Amino acid sequence: MLNFNQLRTFHYAAKHLSFTEAANRLFVTQPAVTAQIKALEEGCNLKLFRKKGRQVHLTEEGNTLFNYTQKIFRYEKEIENVIDDMKELKRGVLRIGSTKTYARYFMPSLLTSFHKDYPHIKIHLHEGSSLDMTNSLLEFKNDVAVIAKAEENQDISFIPFSQEELVIVVPPDHPLTTKKRISPQDLAKEPLIMKERGSGTQKRVNELFEQHQCTPNTLMETSNNEFIKQLIQRREGVSILVRACVAAEIKEGKLALLRLYGQQIYLDVSFAYLKNQPLSAPARAFEKILKKLRSEDMRPQDIGALMLKILAQQR
Repeated sequence: MLNFNQLRTFHYAAKHLSFTEAANRLFVTQPAVTAQIKALEEGCNLKLFRKKGRQVHLTEEGNTLFNYTQKIFRYEKEIENVIDDMKELKRGVLRIGSTKTYARYFMPSLLTSFHKDYPHIKIHLHEGSSLDMTNSLLEFKNDVAVIAKAEENQDISFIPFSQEELVIVVPPDHPLTTKKRISPQDLAKEPLIMKERGSGTQKRVNELFEQHQCTPNTLMETSNNEFIKQLIQRREGVSILVRACVAAEIKEGKLALLRLYGQQIYLDVSFAYLKNQPLSAPARAFEKILKKLRSEDMRPQDIGALMLKILAQQR
C-alpha cells in the first residue's frame, strides 16, 4: 500500500529536482527526505531518481509517477478550497422539508431572506405532510424541516418559532354565520373537510374535539387547500384551515369565518431536526435566520404576521 507521506516527499523532490528544497518545503531535514524516497523506491521496487554530481534527475518511472502526483496534490488543494468554501458558506446545499401550506404561504419569504444572506447556498425544498417531513429527517432525506408537530418523536427536536392561527371556514351564506360565536358541538354537526392524516392541522383539530368530548363529522380528508376551498364554496362542507391560506377569499367575500366561544386555535410552527446529529453549516445558517425572526416573548402570531416581519427586514 502506498504511503501518502512518501508520495508527498517524492512530489516535492521531483517538482524542485532537489532533496534539499523538498526538505525546506516540508519543514524536515534533508536526510529525512532521502529516507522517505528510499523507502518509496524499495516499496515500489523502482528507481525514481538518478544523481549526477549534486544534480538530481527523474528516471522514466519517476517522471511517470510525478505526472500522477501532480494530479493528486492539485486535487488536494482543490479539496482544501472546497472545505474552506463550505465552512464559509460560499457553497453547499440546504435540504429542507415543509408542509404544502407553509411552502406556499411562508417559505418564499423565509427563503428569500436566507438567500439574501447566503446567496451561494443551493436550496432543495421538499413538500409533504408534517408526518411525512418528520420521517424524511429520520431517513436523512432532509437536513431540517419547517412543520407542525404531528406526533411525538424522541429522535426529533422541535423548536417552536412562531404560531399560526387556524380558522373555521364556511360559505358566506352558511346559517351559522348569524351567530357571533359557535361551540365545538355546533361544529361537530357540520360535514367537515379535514386536512390529511399526518398533518399538524388534523392533529390540532382532533385535540379540539377531544377536549370538548365530541366527535367531528368528517366528510373527507385531503392535503389540497385549493380543493377544500372549492368544496366549501360549493357548500359541500366546512373546514378548519390556516388563516393565511383563506385571507384572499375572505376579503373577496367568497368565504366566511366562524369564531369559537372563548378560544382561538393556534398551531406551533417548528424548526425540526434530528437529535444527536450535527447540523450542516447551511442548516445552522438557516436556524440562525429563524432565531432572528423569532419573537422573544413568543406571543401568538400567524404566518401572515411573520411574513410581514420578514419582508420588513429585507427592505
